[in-house]
Amino acid sequence: MSTSAAAVVFSTTATSSATRRSNPASRVYASLRRSPHSRLVSSSPSPPVCATAASPGGAAAGGTAAAAEARKKLLIFDAEERLAESLAKYTARVSEEAVAARGAFTVALSGGSLIKALRKLVESPYLEAVDWSKWYVFWVDERVVPKDHADSNYKLAMDGLLSKVNCFDFLMPTRLGQSADTMLKWDYCELVPIPASQIYAINDALSADRAADEYETCLKQLVNDGVVAVSEVTGFPKLDLMLLGMGPDGHVASLFPGHPIVNENQKWVSYIKDSPKPPLERITFTFPMLNSSAHIGLVVTGAGKAGAVHKAFSDKQSSSDLLPVEMVSLQEGLITWFTDKPAVSMLSSI
Repeated sequence: MSTSAAAVVFSTTATSSATRRSNPASRVYASLRRSPHSRLVSSSPSPPVCATAASPGGAAAGGTAAAAEARKKLLIFDAEERLAESLAKYTARVSEEAVAARGAFTVALSGGSLIKALRKLVESPYLEAVDWSKWYVFWVDERVVPKDHADSNYKLAMDGLLSKVNCFDFLMPTRLGQSADTMLKWDYCELVPIPASQIYAINDALSADRAADEYETCLKQLVNDGVVAVSEVTGFPKLDLMLLGMGPDGHVASLFPGHPIVNENQKWVSYIKDSPKPPLERITFTFPMLNSSAHIGLVVTGAGKAGAVHKAFSDKQSSSDLLPVEMVSLQEGLITWFTDKPAVSMLSSI
């Protein structure tokens, strides 16, 4: 395929363009230049402490193979910049829809190359259009290392994405003591758009098992508080968006091929101490947690992942040899694959 537009293989809905917030000032607000004196989000917010709460019951997400295939959309790009632009537009749209519907946007990030792929989200026009103050940020998985460690997914996201979120509150004329028709100037307020209390890092002072338990407890509290929704189909938490990458072996989050953790169907958050790639200790969302989300954006690029992509889109002979990426299957939403040509080079239908 030689076009720059995405090719839709499994889909019924195209991604719409991101729009401005409903605030009457947002149209002007989004077009204004950013101040050179803007203040960045703190690079080391303290993880919120959550009280223990009861867990909603329910079964793990499942569903038929036909239904799962119908909920996939494959987008292919011939340029890295166009993939990044589309991913930013997609994320901004899902954020806007969630805020309009619930007053909050819950999103889980992963590590690897995903954060770089999200770079356009913190550039104009998305930087100004997204209502960052409504974001609640989680991690799909995390390495059990200090937050300032080079292997930390938290550090990767803070350095490459969250620390670059800075925008400005438009001061309405009435706040300046002027009427709209006599106002002669604009002014700005510096913001920290995503409050530190809404960025949920793991507790890196704990062991892997205790950190996983605490993270699940935190999620339960947020479910009880109404911040995180619950899937009516599965009974598990329903985050608005999971943003995933995939390894060459087909792993997603820290759910690796052949590892017993892929069979976990009760816990929301679990852990491993024997990761096939370092660091050995990690915590991770389980498949029931992934598969209960409203949307999944899956970013897969590079020829090294072509084999796993080919298997993910091939006819399934049995469920015994599924790669973890093949076990990602939404019950209610759509999985959107953001890929490049090398990653889909083994697909005969492209």
